Amino acid sequence: MRGLFSFMLTLSILGTVMTALVWYFFSNRNVQPGRPPYRSHIMNSGLVPSGTCKGCRDTVTEKVVERYSHSWRKQEDKFRNFRSLLSNRCHGLTKAMVTQANTPLGSKVVYDGEKRKPLQVTPELFSTFAKENPFVNTTWDTCSVVGNGGILANSSCGERIDSAQFVIRCNLPPLENGYERDVGNKTDLVTANPSILMEKYGGLQERRRPFVESLRSYGDSLMLLPAFSYGHNTPVSLRALYTIQDFDSPSRPVFLNPEYLQSLARFWQGQGLRTVRLSTGLIVASLALELCANVHLYGFWPFNEHPHRHQPLTNHYYDNRQSKKTVHAMPAEFDHLLRLHTQGVLRIHLGECTPTTRCRPSSPLIPWVFTPVFSICLYQFVLFVQVNRRFVSAPAFSPVSLFLVLLVLTLA
Repeated sequence: MRGLFSFMLTLSILGTVMTALVWYFFSNRNVQPGRPPYRSHIMNSGLVPSGTCKGCRDTVTEKVVERYSHSWRKQEDKFRNFRSLLSNRCHGLTKAMVTQANTPLGSKVVYDGEKRKPLQVTPELFSTFAKENPFVNTTWDTCSVVGNGGILANSSCGERIDSAQFVIRCNLPPLENGYERDVGNKTDLVTANPSILMEKYGGLQERRRPFVESLRSYGDSLMLLPAFSYGHNTPVSLRALYTIQDFDSPSRPVFLNPEYLQSLARFWQGQGLRTVRLSTGLIVASLALELCANVHLYGFWPFNEHPHRHQPLTNHYYDNRQSKKTVHAMPAEFDHLLRLHTQGVLRIHLGECTPTTRCRPSSPLIPWVFTPVFSICLYQFVLFVQVNRRFVSAPAFSPVSLFLVLLVLTLA
């Protein structure tokens, strides 16, 4: 009987210890903070571009992260008001892309970056325009607009991005070789800046197959080309279209309408944005607000340090190549997008997208609840043995030893 009692006591202690260890292991695996700490590690954080004054850096950073840190909730009335205002001024559903309907044969295309240089629409040029507008009478419930910011690296946001009905990407970003875990691989619309075609594919004047092969990642998505922003954009954009046709690629090239870009620039200027030219990210985010009932932005973070982990970030999630031009006002654009985020018009996603659980409590919740109950049962059992020692051959337990046993079990 004494051996049985010792075995039960040992088993009970081991069970309690194992319970504590199992809880501790799993509670540390999938725990993320409910709200990112925005007041710590602010000094010298570098969350603003290098050109920003040093004295302004801490204030700007703290305000940006604090504004984002508030819980988000969509405000349907504000979304509808902003969407209505944007649609009435820009008409993205019908004018975002050049079509044979909105740019007829014989008309003139005015470059939005070179307004004094119109282009006559010849039969050959007219044949390259989309015959139908792909957005007519079509809207989506959810849209993911994916920027290329370094904040997406190691974010595990791929699955969440791909869960949207319509996914928009910028400037032919890489989606394979492990990137899909962070950025996904679903694409419905992707933009292609002519500068990328010039730098990566030699302007498509020699070998064109590498360009076509790179488009496989995007399937039959729309490829949006700013062919009429500047005169030098037109030839390379047309070569991209002809290459896609010659190689029977499923990609669907379409041209950004310069009239839409001009309207969009005036709209954001009216909202208080001061910039030479709108970035691709802001253009497609604006288009998404007309196309989609729920707009989610990923990879939009124009600063060089992570807002939560406070570690350095590369310029893009796939490289650290810096832009040669400074025509875009990225922090100013982000400020306007963040304003829409705080108003519940759209949602910006920063940081990781892994499944979250509640914050780890300051003390082990499960052991503190489970162990006292278990200890009481054990105490009752020990008392029973003490009272009935004359019937059971068992060791005596002093009050001190009982207290120590219960203390060890409770603190396990």
